[in-house]
Amino acid sequence: MTKPRLRPVTLWNAEILWETRPDGAMEVRQAAPLGDHPATMSERIEHWARERPETTWMAERGPGGGDWQRVSYAELLADVRAIGQALLDLDLSVDRPLVILSGNSIPHALVALGAQYVGIPSAALAPAYSLLSKDHGKLKSIRDQITPGAVFADDLDNFASAIDAVFADLPRLGVSGPGADWPGLLATPVTGAVAAARAATGPDTVAKFMFTSGTTGNPKAVIQTQRMLTANMEQVTDCYAYLRDEPPVILDWAPWNHVAAGNLIFNVAIYNGGTFHIDGGRPTPDGMKETIRNLREIATNWYWNVPAGFDMLLEAMAADRALAAHFFRDLKIMYYAGAAMAQHTWDALKQAAIDTTGEEILLATGLGATETAPFALFQTEPQASPGNIGIPAKGLTLKLVPNDGKWEARIKGPNVTPGYWRDEKLTAEAFDEEGYYKLGDALRFAVEGDPSKGFFFDGRVAENFKMSTGTWVAVGALRAKLTDALGGLARDAVIVGEGEDHLGALLVPFRPACERVVPGGEAMDDATLFAHPDLRAEIAQRLAAYNATATGSSLRIPRVIVMVEPLDLDRGEVTDKGSVNQRAVRSHRPHLVAMLYAGDPRVIREQRPG
Repeated sequence: MTKPRLRPVTLWNAEILWETRPDGAMEVRQAAPLGDHPATMSERIEHWARERPETTWMAERGPGGGDWQRVSYAELLADVRAIGQALLDLDLSVDRPLVILSGNSIPHALVALGAQYVGIPSAALAPAYSLLSKDHGKLKSIRDQITPGAVFADDLDNFASAIDAVFADLPRLGVSGPGADWPGLLATPVTGAVAAARAATGPDTVAKFMFTSGTTGNPKAVIQTQRMLTANMEQVTDCYAYLRDEPPVILDWAPWNHVAAGNLIFNVAIYNGGTFHIDGGRPTPDGMKETIRNLREIATNWYWNVPAGFDMLLEAMAADRALAAHFFRDLKIMYYAGAAMAQHTWDALKQAAIDTTGEEILLATGLGATETAPFALFQTEPQASPGNIGIPAKGLTLKLVPNDGKWEARIKGPNVTPGYWRDEKLTAEAFDEEGYYKLGDALRFAVEGDPSKGFFFDGRVAENFKMSTGTWVAVGALRAKLTDALGGLARDAVIVGEGEDHLGALLVPFRPACERVVPGGEAMDDATLFAHPDLRAEIAQRLAAYNATATGSSLRIPRVIVMVEPLDLDRGEVTDKGSVNQRAVRSHRPHLVAMLYAGDPRVIREQRPG
């Protein structure tokens, strides 16, 4: 059988150099230097306003999910200048930045870019901190760290409780609600102060503060300079070189308070003169309906999603060939991030592309962090299985440090943060003595001893633990293998067993998949569904099948518990984008861990056939 060809796409030609140092560490980098990049992202706005003034920069659905409302590059430049003037009039500065409470929208994007244009940082915060949190503890911590001078929310009424509790004394900007005057803001007369402030911005200007997920405590204010943003965009565009000739067409839902969406996906359109369509959907059973609606209209050439979103998209495309044809029509790259992708999802995506187009379409991922603006490693070679995170971008040096039998990853380059705002101690702890940022991730070679073939994520150094035998458990890789083996019944797993003879897991169930196993499951409440004998039996069988392939105690998981109580945002068990903090869950749910080792009837044990 003839192997389908890979859809043509222009990518980098990367030559990797590496050396092993006398201290045992390894340094990996590309031979060629990073190309020139502008001093600020504002230069790209100005460039496209001149070169493609009528091209749509951003579009979103109108009120009630109506037609697409669009802003051109010419309108973008005019709007950010007016907004910049208004923010200068409020005496905002790096010491009195703008906080943005609401989610993705054109006004959100405009105020963030308007602030950047005149050298004022903004901080986009997770809406959940305002709308779901009971005590607004994270908002208060953020306020104390960056001392904002004004607050923005699309709907000031919707965020009134949080604003009153945390930002009561600040000027309020918005599109609707008490005191909002969005048309007036856009009509602010521009004075010479804007040009002067714009001229004063440069590579070291703080463009924004991005907050880490806060899964290890209160969120930390990571400084994002203009150099970080523009260098990272040049790194991305160098890697996915087709974007220089084929401006990106993007449809994306991911929240801008997270670095992958708020920096990479948001800025790649501006850097390359592309169009960003805001997707009002989400990778949830209800939210995916809106995403599917939008994908019927927008044919993207780079599509990003989390693995759960791709799973839902696959289900929709299997039932709708026209949707599949439109989705794959112009697509050059499918990019996943946010979680590990299961093998069955990987295989199904590649096969769907082949069945629809006759071509394989590149499916890729990478590695980065809030502190690296974000992405540092990129994978561009076709792979038979998921997980290869690729090789370092140009301009970066990856240092691999031996650490308890693993390679700990550290990064140095122009896209790395100078540190954490007003926290010298935390900044000092984040870098080693040679100035490398300590990612906290462990990596393993895809091909032992050959960095040019890429790397696999090998767990968070802080998440890994030892069993009673002294054997290290690579939690990140193990949780991915287990959730893959469970075939969608769990969207994540918390691995336990530190100091024990054998491992266990607390499963984060994926309700839609669980409902399909249990007759009438759709009508059951969580407690009834997740304890149903049919579901328990199915999990037990899949667990046994997984353990039959496990090769040692650090991989075998003979017993699990399905968690019924949802993960708690305020306790740091989960972030607003769904990332699970292993240590926080273990810390806050010791009774479940105890059950696993006490023979509680709620424990599910592997069930071997026959």
